Amino acid sequence: MIRIFIVLAVAMVFHIPLQAAEVGDDGLHKQDWFAVTFRDIVEDIETAQESGKRLAMIFEQRGCIYCKEVHEKVLIDPEVRDFIQENFMVVQYNLYGDEEVIDSDGENLTEKTAARKWGLLFTPSILFMPETPMDGKDAKEMAVAVMPGAFRKGTFLDMFKWVHQKGYNGEETFQQFHARSIRERAAAGVENTD
Repeated sequence: MIRIFIVLAVAMVFHIPLQAAEVGDDGLHKQDWFAVTFRDIVEDIETAQESGKRLAMIFEQRGCIYCKEVHEKVLIDPEVRDFIQENFMVVQYNLYGDEEVIDSDGENLTEKTAARKWGLLFTPSILFMPETPMDGKDAKEMAVAVMPGAFRKGTFLDMFKWVHQKGYNGEETFQQFHARSIRERAAAGVENTD
């Protein structure tokens, strides 16, 4: 009993996750707040919009150590998780999956052919969709931003905040926004996790 108490106390002090992220039958790490949809891009954008959110599509693959790190170190952080859940509908895709996808231009694909069509090479990669679909454009052409690869908490959360604030429409690039955010966190005495 004392050993259990010590393990719990150490985990709380050092913020060590007590449980690894759940892995599904497809080998992908799961978050219970990810949306499960028919992967119809236009429909998913509209569903997200109806909820006052934006669609973010995350591509992962079985055995991806960077995906595991994002799930076990970034997405479990309450600040990150809560911000994303409040503002985004996240749909998970398998880079090599065979599930059907209906691209926003109407083309029927599989997850893996969609990944190739959209030029996705790294996992995890996140495509951020616009608030409303654009006629005739595929998901890659419509994406307002792409996060290619795994990043630590600060960069990861800053990207979601920049998209949420529609920074892609303004003069401040993501890199400028991120640098300003780092300076603001440092000035406020908040540890940077980039």
